[in-house]
Amino acid sequence: MSIENLIKRIQNIMRQDAGVDGDAQRISQLVWMLFLKVYDAKEEFWEFEEDNFESIIPEECRWRNWAIDNKDGEALTGDKLLDFVNTTLFPALKELQVDAFTEKRKAIVKNVFEDANNYMKNGTLLRQVINILNEVDFTEYEERHAFNDIYETILKDLQSAGSSGEFYTPRSLTEFLVEMLKPQVGEKIADFACGTGGFLISTLDYLDDQIKTPEDKEIVQENLFGIEKKPLPYLLAITNLILHDIDSPNILHDNSLSKNVRDYKEVDRFDVILMNPPYGGTEEESIKINFPVALQSSETADLFIALILYRLKQNGRVGIVLPDNFLFGNENSQKALKEKLLTECNLHTIIRLPQGVFAPYTSIRTNLLFFDKTGETKEIHYYDLPLPSGYRSFSKTKPFKSEHLDGVRTWWSNRDNGDVNSYVVSINEVKRLDYNLDFKNPNKANEENEYTLEELLTSIDKKAKNIKSVVNKLKEVLEGVEE
Repeated sequence: MSIENLIKRIQNIMRQDAGVDGDAQRISQLVWMLFLKVYDAKEEFWEFEEDNFESIIPEECRWRNWAIDNKDGEALTGDKLLDFVNTTLFPALKELQVDAFTEKRKAIVKNVFEDANNYMKNGTLLRQVINILNEVDFTEYEERHAFNDIYETILKDLQSAGSSGEFYTPRSLTEFLVEMLKPQVGEKIADFACGTGGFLISTLDYLDDQIKTPEDKEIVQENLFGIEKKPLPYLLAITNLILHDIDSPNILHDNSLSKNVRDYKEVDRFDVILMNPPYGGTEEESIKINFPVALQSSETADLFIALILYRLKQNGRVGIVLPDNFLFGNENSQKALKEKLLTECNLHTIIRLPQGVFAPYTSIRTNLLFFDKTGETKEIHYYDLPLPSGYRSFSKTKPFKSEHLDGVRTWWSNRDNGDVNSYVVSINEVKRLDYNLDFKNPNKANEENEYTLEELLTSIDKKAKNIKSVVNKLKEVLEGVEE
């Protein structure tokens, strides 16, 4: 089965439907159907394993009872199908009775349908889409694990996906960060902007060899935690984790930044935090006041770093993807944040990624930062990841792959091996430059530089911010002289 062809077939059908307006609605339409199909496959397992299992979904609304076409002429289609979905299925799932005693694996059905909608207006086309989905057997291991490919394929059609720094994190990166942090069964692991659950899935894959008993599996399920603000990726994350045998995903549909960070206690902290937070966006003043005044940044990614500092356990460790502007940002809040980070944690490694790692979503340069709460930073090890020979940038046709990180893997455990891509910066040098972390590789100082438009604009923005900072300091000095 070709996932890409399957999704294209579905989207071509949806484009004929007058009710579906644009890629975002097509994805949303596809996802609620995927969820119900996946959930039905899981219920088959639960029914087999548990003699007394009862579905929270009314019998007539279970996927197996209305969506399957047995080729006997009895399958719902046309206006009858549309009427069933709009007047029976959606009201029933949105109005499910859930309370504090409802099993989480059942309550999630109501949670995911609170923001779901049926956009299709042609019941015949809807039947065609459902029939294509039924070609996928999510009770089969390989097809269950193809869900990441399904998501990656549909996201590529969402042209605005990277407009606010929200885009699919390549699996090669999520797996690498997990590999470097080495999570263990029994540790509390979190992603506070989990999207569709990529980091959590990579963590599950890494922990798989450590899970020896049903008790181990239960411990992992209890300790894996995510939060996602937007309804579509939240629904995808729930579906993704269920497909990976997490029956009761600990994924909250919420804004991680909406709680006052001063209120977090030890029970709210984690051993391992992995993230690719949204960046380039801004938060409302009502969100900023949840942070100390000195840390109230206008950049969303900065607030997530501050959040991590309040939710990381002693000896806990972090792997995070951040853009260049975190490194060179010189607003007062950004400098205060970096000072707090370097004082409270050991920022031991920064891996500078080359152009196009997140192609085709964005050409913004990004970095992998690794730190742990074991004491203050003394020095930072940098690794300037080179492009492969013959590449000017990664791209849609030349994507970033796991093997492109093999040099880092070799260097990671032996940092004095003379690799020209690596260099070390002392904390004194960072402080001398007012907490600027944007250090270039001195081993490549004589190489001819070629810049993309994105890099030139970033450089101009960086210089403009530096000039503004100098002007503001000069004004302060002159005002003091006038007094």
